[in-house]
Amino acid sequence: MVRRVSATRDTADPSKTPSSSSDDARLAEISSRTLRHYQERAQPFLEGTRDHDVSQNIDALLEAIGGDGPKRILDLGCGPGRDLLAFKERGHDPVGLDGTEAFVRMARTYSGAEVRHQDFLRLELASAAFDGIFANASLFHVPCSELPRVLGELLAYLRPGGVLFSSNPLGENQEGWERGRYGVFHDFDQWRGFVLGAGFEEIGHYYRPQGLPRNQQGWLATLWRRPAA
Repeated sequence: MVRRVSATRDTADPSKTPSSSSDDARLAEISSRTLRHYQERAQPFLEGTRDHDVSQNIDALLEAIGGDGPKRILDLGCGPGRDLLAFKERGHDPVGLDGTEAFVRMARTYSGAEVRHQDFLRLELASAAFDGIFANASLFHVPCSELPRVLGELLAYLRPGGVLFSSNPLGENQEGWERGRYGVFHDFDQWRGFVLGAGFEEIGHYYRPQGLPRNQQGWLATLWRRPAA
């Protein structure tokens, strides 16, 4: 089941609109089924993505952060650790995070970096702890109902002036189950509305894979900044 969604949000005071037990059950199912999908396919996923070149995305994040010295980077949805190692090899201080237990083990071994086992829907990180957040092919798993909250948490985890990079598969704002995983397939306008609504400032965007005709670029890469003050 895949359904169309809108970026328009209910503006009611959330403190007066508690979540229902059915909402909690739905979110628990989304997390458990999606994480189980990756857990059961961890080794094929590792082998299938090991050689993917996302250096354009890494470069874009680091350029937007700017400045000298090692940067503290959160790799949100780090998978088996490919990009954690890339950040370390560039002299930075990355921390991985993934909800899939097998990926956490793989990433720790492969990268030698700190890797935390946390669900995107239940993040527990320190405020203003990171210069950048690298969300490569990960945030599209967050349901639209939870996206304002999760993006707000990511904003708080960044230092003032810090940068969020995200890369999501493009779509026409469909949300639902696809091949055992839950996903939201945003167009640019919807995604932009959510991120600006969370308090980020827009830096820029581009489409991937690099070098292909626009109609063959199925990924939207975007960069956002936590306001400096």
